[in-house]
Amino acid sequence: MNMRVTGARFPGRYIQAAGLLSRLGEESKSLGTKALIVLDNFLASRLEAPVQAGLAPLKGEILVHGGECSDAEIARSVEAGRAAGVDLVIGVGGGKALDTAKAVAYRLGSLPTVIVPTIAASDAPCSALAVVYRQDHTVDYDYFLPRNPDLVLVDTQIVAEAPARFLAAGIGDALATWYEAESARLADAPNCWGTHGAALAFEIARFCRDTIFAHGTQALAECDANTAGPAFEKVVEANILLSGAGFESGGVAGAHAIHHGLCELSDVHHHLHGEKVAIGVLATLLIHGQHEEFEKVRAFCASVRLPVRLADIGITEVTDEKLQKVGARACRPGEIMENEPIRITPDMVVAALRELV
Repeated sequence: MNMRVTGARFPGRYIQAAGLLSRLGEESKSLGTKALIVLDNFLASRLEAPVQAGLAPLKGEILVHGGECSDAEIARSVEAGRAAGVDLVIGVGGGKALDTAKAVAYRLGSLPTVIVPTIAASDAPCSALAVVYRQDHTVDYDYFLPRNPDLVLVDTQIVAEAPARFLAAGIGDALATWYEAESARLADAPNCWGTHGAALAFEIARFCRDTIFAHGTQALAECDANTAGPAFEKVVEANILLSGAGFESGGVAGAHAIHHGLCELSDVHHHLHGEKVAIGVLATLLIHGQHEEFEKVRAFCASVRLPVRLADIGITEVTDEKLQKVGARACRPGEIMENEPIRITPDMVVAALRELV
């Protein structure tokens, strides 16, 4: 008899407040005594001192991240951690630095992991997933790890001081959470770790969608003013915690498959993950013939500064060759596109993307 297992997974703890970086060591001290801190290279000059100041009573070895979450960067960081004799890994920065930290902690013997996102641009922080890229910035593979971070610590003042474009991109990633989880539910497809989503997973995904729809525009206005206001706090939680738990436990599908396809084109490499995912959501709605929902989501995307056309993510010259490349990658055998409730072909992806020119 085949057993149908349902479930959900989460980080060990999630805490969020303005000024929380000052409590990094205090909140992490139950997990270890000496940390390897993988620090985002874009933020090293600004955050190295505050990270060191907030680390007490822990000791820490700071390693400035190389910029890409690649096998080479993971290996370099593992060597640094091994040489320093650490018993804890802390990632501070954007998604690629955080994913590197998660992979490094696992390869150092499943060490405890603390994740400190400095932007709310994706739902990566809470998950047990690292997306590994090649040096040419195309997706190499999804690295599914055995456990989620032990602590996710979000200092919303730092996040509010980042450009609002990052928050908008996180809204794009969060936008996919409900639509992909719903596709997986209808298809009875497994989630990211091989079970079926518990009922709670789909309610989290729904709440994620409702939160960004209700508060996205105001949150961006607060971010423009570098203020961690009430709407901003709600949307940061949606982008990081709700979207993270929703995608990981509910399931991923067409929007992220199309994102992986878009990453095959050099045109899009200067655009953020969530910006490309938003295009994936719009294309998937077109594929399903959900035109009323498509119009609603397109209007929402425009209101929160997300792309609604291929030109908005750098594909100004649209050719059959480019679109076929995207479609082939999105629909390759074993891809998450198979979590959709209908069989989606490369030609269907190409036709939908043509409507977004």
